[in-house]
This record gives sequence, structure tokens and C-alpha cells, in this order.
Amino acid sequence: MNYSTIKKTAVAATLVAALGFAGTAQAQQVFGGRSQYRTWSIGVQGGITTPNNVIGGSNAFGQKVGYFQNKVGEYYGLTVRKQFSHLFGLEVEANRGKIKTYNHDLSGPAIENKLGARSVETSVNWAASLNGVFQLGTIDFLRRENAVNFYAKVGLGAMAYNPVQYANNDFSGTVVYNNKGKWGEDIIGDREDKNDRDNKLTAFVPVGIGAKFKLSEVVALNLGYTMNFTDDNIYGPARTDYKGKFSTVMAGLEFTLGSKDKQNLTFANPVATLYDELKDPSLRNEVEALKQRVSTLEGTVNTLSADADGDGVSDKFDKCPGTPAGTPVDGSGCPIKFPEPVVETVAANGYYAPIQFEFDSSVLKTSSYSTLDKLAKELRDNNSAVQLDGYASAEGSDAYNLTLSKDRANSVKQYLVNAGVSSSSITAKGYGEKNPVASNATEEGRVQNRRVEIKK
Repeated sequence: MNYSTIKKTAVAATLVAALGFAGTAQAQQVFGGRSQYRTWSIGVQGGITTPNNVIGGSNAFGQKVGYFQNKVGEYYGLTVRKQFSHLFGLEVEANRGKIKTYNHDLSGPAIENKLGARSVETSVNWAASLNGVFQLGTIDFLRRENAVNFYAKVGLGAMAYNPVQYANNDFSGTVVYNNKGKWGEDIIGDREDKNDRDNKLTAFVPVGIGAKFKLSEVVALNLGYTMNFTDDNIYGPARTDYKGKFSTVMAGLEFTLGSKDKQNLTFANPVATLYDELKDPSLRNEVEALKQRVSTLEGTVNTLSADADGDGVSDKFDKCPGTPAGTPVDGSGCPIKFPEPVVETVAANGYYAPIQFEFDSSVLKTSSYSTLDKLAKELRDNNSAVQLDGYASAEGSDAYNLTLSKDRANSVKQYLVNAGVSSSSITAKGYGEKNPVASNATEEGRVQNRRVEIKK
């Protein structure tokens, strides 16, 4: 496999993706604009390295795959990523660590170079790359909100490394190769070979896949596998036909930056957003406000409709709570007090109850008609006589009240005459304010004093 071709292809793919996707995302203003999302994130990661990858091939420290057994080395680093849309982002990744491998038997190239090396440990002092990250798919069937995100990445970077070869296969014994402090080549080469550098610089192409698991609105678990291809044999003198490669398996945490009120664009679900307008925070806030208003109105309606005593007046406005069922009430919920009809009957001593009059009036009340009708019938049947004594309350002058009392007695007489009683059997007199039956100091007393007494 030509790794130079891979590198060139990766570079072209990364640049095209970065320019194309970023430009498209910018032109289309991702679902209303990226400003409504959180697009920046940082990550920390750690894992292991192996000196081969899943696509197979021989190891640089052995002529055949079966001749070696891989050792794992540690690898750790950090990432800074900018998400341009729910499909694409750009990531800067920086790592460092070690890559280890060994042979049970002396390798062919080691014998050819007369070094006798059985194991090698390559220190990657730093490795940095710019990666294009492509979102491949998402999973979440319950909340219509992405919780698991699958991605692929490809990029281009540079790394500084130094291999150390050992005589034993357990990374011990005589150091048969260590070029630290003697490197003179750079990625593009030195104009003058000074041979004074601790590490050799080389370009590499990372190609990887991974999955992110949303733990919260801020934190995601990141699991990934990356194959790294270089133009150099990063394991030191071995086979001249081998181009170095190694793989990393990593786990880490990714932290999204920005306001928690905004959704993480990495986990945004545009399809769900199209069907669920409530994904818009401003609209969701309006809906919540409307729900609160409806709840308040429902509470008010419930309060206004509450009527514990069932009188038809809300408890909020009921000034007389606990009214017995069936009691007629007014608008304030209090029982209506109807005036009791005046029942004028014959007294035990043979006299009829007095006929009452309104203030400054000699007009008979309709409530007196029944009493006077009974009196008229009795007078006619028995051919008997009756005396009518008129009185007034203390308002006004004595002379006026005397006249008013006579008029009241004559009103009763006239009614009896009209009912068939002989005028000669009726005596009507007025006494003014005399003989009060109640105190004239109160209205209740004065009402009782405005009367005509019937005496037989």
C-alpha cells in the first residue's frame, strides 16, 4: 500500500470537507443559525497503542505477522473541536505516548543491520493533527434527542518521535539503537544537517471511527479507534520496505462549552426539530409561560366556581357562608328577609287589632282590607255599632296631627260604609298624638302610633 497516496488523499479530503461543509453550514445557517447551539467543545482522552492496525499487514519489526506479539503502550492527549453542522466539525488533536513491539526471534532487518535488536519502544513526544469529523448516525428512540453518536474522522498531522531498540525482547538489556540528540531531518528537511535534535519529525495521517455517549447536556463519553499512517519507519532500523503504522484505542470525556440553555449541535436532531417546534428554546419558553397562565386561570375559575353551601353564590363573594339548603339568598349570598304580612285578627278582649297607616298618610293599606271585611260582615250580621279612634305619631304640630288622626278614622269608616255597614252605627273620632302605645322617640314606636283602634 502506498502511504504517500493515502496521506495526499486524506489531505485533500480534509480540506475539501472543511471548506465545503463549513461553507454550506455557514450559508444555510444551520436550522436558524449556529448561534442557537453550543458548537465548541474540549476533550481529554487516554488509551493504548498497538504497532499494527485492523487492515492487516506485516510489522516493521518482524518479517511476518506470526513472528511477533504486540505490546501495548500508553497514549493520552486532548482535543478542541468546532462543530459547523450536525454532520461535520473540525478538530485539533494533540497526543503523546509510547508504541512498543518485540519479536521472539531476531528480525530479518535486525540481522541485516547487525544490531541484534529484539524489541523497540518508540516515544511519541508529541503528535498534533487537524481532523475532519463526520457524523455517521445517531441513536435515540425515546426522547427524539440524540444520545449516541457515531462518527468517522480523517486528518493530517505531524509528530515528533524517537525509537529505542533493545537486545532483549522485554525492552531491557543493551540498547542497540537510540538516535536521540542526533536527528537532523525535519518534515521538509534541514538545509544543513546539524544532527542535534532529540526527535525526528514526520507527517502522519489519522483515520478513525468512534462513538459518543451523551451523559448530560455538558458531558459526553467518547470512545474511539484510530489508525495512523506515516512515511517513516517509526520503529528505527528494521525493514527498509516498511512504512510505519500504529493504532490507538482511546476513551475520554468531551465537555461542551457555552450556555446550558442552548442545545449541543453535536447531538442536535434536525429531523426531530422539524416535527417538534418545542426544540426552539424561545418557543418552548413561550409555551411554558402559556401553560402557567392557563394553570393560573384554571385555579381562578376553580376558586370562583366553588360554592360550598350550594346557594348559587361563589364562596369568594359569599358574605353569609353556610346558608341552609333551599334558603333564598341575595347577590351577596345572604338570606333574603321578606316582610312578614300583618295579620290583624280579633283580640281576646273583643277588640280588633289596630289598623296601621304610613307616615303622614290616611290611605288604607291593602293588608287591612281582610280585617275590615270581617268587621263589616260582623256589624251587618249583628246590626251592632263600632267606635273608631284615630291617632298619629308625634311628628308635626298638634293641630295637624289631630286632623290627620280624624282623617284616618274617617277612612276606616268610609270603607265600612262602602261594605254595607250603616253610617249611623259607626262613630269616628281623632285624638292626635294622645294615648301613644309606644315611644315616639324611635321609628318602631312611631309606626305603632299611626293607627285607628276598633272598639265595639
